[in-house]
Amino acid sequence: MHLFYTPDIDTQASHYQLSEEESKHAVRVLRLTVSDTVQLIDGSGGMYEAEIIDAHPKRCTLQILSRTFEFQKPSYHLHIAVAPTKNIDRIEWFLEKATEIGIQEITPLISEHSERKEVKIDRLNKVVVSAMKQSLKAYMPRINEAISFDKFLAQQKDSESLKAIAHCVDDDKKYLNQAFPKDQSYLVLIGPEGDFSQKEIQQALAAGFHPISLGEARLRTETAALYACLEIALLNR
Repeated sequence: MHLFYTPDIDTQASHYQLSEEESKHAVRVLRLTVSDTVQLIDGSGGMYEAEIIDAHPKRCTLQILSRTFEFQKPSYHLHIAVAPTKNIDRIEWFLEKATEIGIQEITPLISEHSERKEVKIDRLNKVVVSAMKQSLKAYMPRINEAISFDKFLAQQKDSESLKAIAHCVDDDKKYLNQAFPKDQSYLVLIGPEGDFSQKEIQQALAAGFHPISLGEARLRTETAALYACLEIALLNR
């Protein structure tokens, strides 16, 4: 079944017209025609089954056959604030895999040791949309604008999320599944290649973040972030 991302769909509409780009892809590339059925996702939990009634390469029109809301809605909310890597391909890899596994929010975090200070959100969103379609997810993870470590901590002052920071300094640390219960809202900080600075670690601990361990090996930034996703997914399985 072919899947299309349709964030602007009216949840009660009986018909929908694909964008020109998606129409061309459906008709010219996939060679779909009248009476073929497709699936639509809106990124907000809506999953739709639709039938092509006009296979026009610029304005392909569909009739909505059925709709499901809150499709595979997760029982938890995972927000990972991760330092963008020098090679942006590594963060794109993380976003792809995290979307497939399950994540709701990502914030590029600029810390003292960060080698990359900016990211292109539009490019990252394209990676997430592709992964969402590939894995049949109806919820699109939110990617926030990049923010400094200090400003981000200030934003989380009144957050009710269970908060954790993964760092490499020897400390009394627990694994995520030991530190937190299931079915909660989680916020995990993942540092850059050079780890968080000692000052940043102390700031996070003072702000109520729990120090967590991701195992004995020293992991790359994107691997550590994905490891945290897996820990939370397994905790809530």
